[in-house]
Amino acid sequence: MSELTRVLSSNPIEKRSAVKNLIVKILLYALLILITFITLFPYVWMILTSFKTNSEATSVDLKLFPEVFRIDSFITLSKLQEQRISNTSFLRAMLNTLIIEVTVIPVGTFVAALAAFSFSKMRLPHKRFFLLFLMSGMMVPYAAVLLPQYRAFKAIGWVGNEGFAQLFPLIIPGLFGNVGMMFFFIQYLKSTPKALIEAGRIDGASWLRIFIRIVLPAILPAIAAQVIFWFLGIWNDYFAPSIYLSNEWLTLQALISQLNDSTARRADIPLVMAGSTLGSIPMIIIYVFFQRYFIQSLALTGIKE
Repeated sequence: MSELTRVLSSNPIEKRSAVKNLIVKILLYALLILITFITLFPYVWMILTSFKTNSEATSVDLKLFPEVFRIDSFITLSKLQEQRISNTSFLRAMLNTLIIEVTVIPVGTFVAALAAFSFSKMRLPHKRFFLLFLMSGMMVPYAAVLLPQYRAFKAIGWVGNEGFAQLFPLIIPGLFGNVGMMFFFIQYLKSTPKALIEAGRIDGASWLRIFIRIVLPAILPAIAAQVIFWFLGIWNDYFAPSIYLSNEWLTLQALISQLNDSTARRADIPLVMAGSTLGSIPMIIIYVFFQRYFIQSLALTGIKE
């Protein structure tokens, strides 16, 4: 009301300008509300569907809210092995996913940051060629290299194994870093003054000591953001786990897909939605508590070389 009162009490020229600004502001807010609704509606539908019965979830009458909120799907989700729906429990699938996360991300991030430091601050022969060569791999889709990679892993005994080695195809490649993450760190390191590196060399510090004591603290916001993206990527990965994993070593997304396949005949959509709802909780928690790092990682400003 204060905005409208100010518009009505102004002179004609200011009134037209203020009215135009007010209309633009209203349209922008309406657009943002619409985009928010479109974005959140599928997630709200997923949550509410997990509390429905099978008949309500598959009914042609689209009802957002269930007639009675039921937790049967969540109870069934906790007893997958007892009811012979899957060989993996839901908690075990989450644990398998976390094993990959905590194994790959710390080592892979350190290697990617170290490689970025080498390419951006050290004098390496033909480093531009090697950087372009590594980045050219980003243009090749994963499906194109899946068959040769699968045959290579099978030749060394990582495919068809019944033990922990099933996770090796998902863990070992990630330990060598991420090219996309490395390129991001290279761009971020442009804001690190070269004088700091030279001062460290003058003081007699080794390259590794300079990396750990100077470079790593300088790129912590970028590391935090990229770790979050990588965590979400591994958490939501379905393609590779569905190829290499089976039985009790299934990851979360592979298990949810198996639930969808195993319940297709009886159309137990609420069970699949319950699994998806619980599987999305860690991602929401991470976004709520670490969203500020997304903004900090884009602030590639400061002293340039």
